[in-house]
Amino acid sequence: MPYVPQDVLDRIAALEREVRQLRGRAQMRPALNQVLNGDVVIGEGGRLFVRDPDGTAVFETGQSPSVGDYFTTLRRDTGALALTIGANSYPDDDAPTQMVRVWDRNRNVIVMDDYYSDEFLGRPWIPVQLHPTERQSYDGTAYDSAWLGTTPAHNAVLHLNMQTYANTGGGQARVLLSHDGTETTLDEWDCAANSWTSRTIEHPLDGLQFLSYFTLRVQHRNKSSGQNCETRLYSAYTRNTFTEDEAPDVPVTAEANASTAAPAAAFAAEEV
Repeated sequence: MPYVPQDVLDRIAALEREVRQLRGRAQMRPALNQVLNGDVVIGEGGRLFVRDPDGTAVFETGQSPSVGDYFTTLRRDTGALALTIGANSYPDDDAPTQMVRVWDRNRNVIVMDDYYSDEFLGRPWIPVQLHPTERQSYDGTAYDSAWLGTTPAHNAVLHLNMQTYANTGGGQARVLLSHDGTETTLDEWDCAANSWTSRTIEHPLDGLQFLSYFTLRVQHRNKSSGQNCETRLYSAYTRNTFTEDEAPDVPVTAEANASTAAPAAAFAAEEV
């Protein structure tokens, strides 16, 4: 017949054996504050927080009940933002493509992708290569280049600022952009006689992908023979979009041009 415990001593002995087994198994298993194998899943709108000793959330990821989008935020121990992905960066941040931002200690965004253009870097703004030629001061009546250069596209919008001085009879100036065998006149304007004419150009880099090479030519001419004009360049860079309308028209099927061909090839047809 099977043995059946009859008294309290037998029951206590059985409990002691079970306690010893549990104690031994606890020593063989990892501590409850470690995950040595397998996944930790937080789903259905949950969030993960990491807080410093004073309770400041220095890391959080998941879905916000107030913003509603999935996000990741890394903060300094002061609570100031350091890195954000997706929502919770700005009150109206509903960018569907989960923007990435890096913040300085004064709450300025110093690195980010572009809010309105999936193709380009937003910040930092990147200078454009433009170099003066011997025709920066020019006495011809046919267009010739005062400044030119070739640059890979980093940001979505081109910004140029310049001034042209024309003598008697006045002059004209224009800016040409070339890429992939296509040349486009971005802007062309008249320059009054015996004065400086300022011009600012802000233009989306339509038809380009990130790191595609493009060539700029700032050209000028005199309207009257025997006269002289001069063009000075004050700023040339690319920047992020400020509005949705500034997002460039980028070919959907084209691949980014990562060519390592020497940019100097673009200068072959024109002497600096």
